[in-house]
Amino acid sequence: MDPIELGLPHRAPFIFIDNVISVEPGRRAEAEKRFSSHEPFLGGHFPGNPIVPGVLLAEALAQVAGIAIGRPGKSFLLTAIRAMKFLRPVRPEEQIRLAAESLGEMNGMVQCGVQASIGGETVAEGQIVLVELAR
Repeated sequence: MDPIELGLPHRAPFIFIDNVISVEPGRRAEAEKRFSSHEPFLGGHFPGNPIVPGVLLAEALAQVAGIAIGRPGKSFLLTAIRAMKFLRPVRPEEQIRLAAESLGEMNGMVQCGVQASIGGETVAEGQIVLVELAR
């Protein structure tokens, strides 16, 4: 599924989801991303030993969370990253599975549990908080 058709407000070059695998609206979503070895930022992020920046993995997870809890016409902003752990480096061309699940809502903020994995191995996990973007 196309993340833009599902309401993701981001556009190139700042969309970090290639394909949405599944969505339970308001509850959870799963998606995939493969960072190309030709991404401009990889030339300077450990030259000769490129690693996908953790901040971009966190953003990809936030985008999946936005799809999980959002809908077309309703967008969210990332307001907090809690307890994010990066368990191993992610290399260019690795297929990343991204998952997000709503853990609860309070005062207009939604907390989501997020996880990135490669081949069934968790490479990043944590919680993020999103708030609805006022229009």
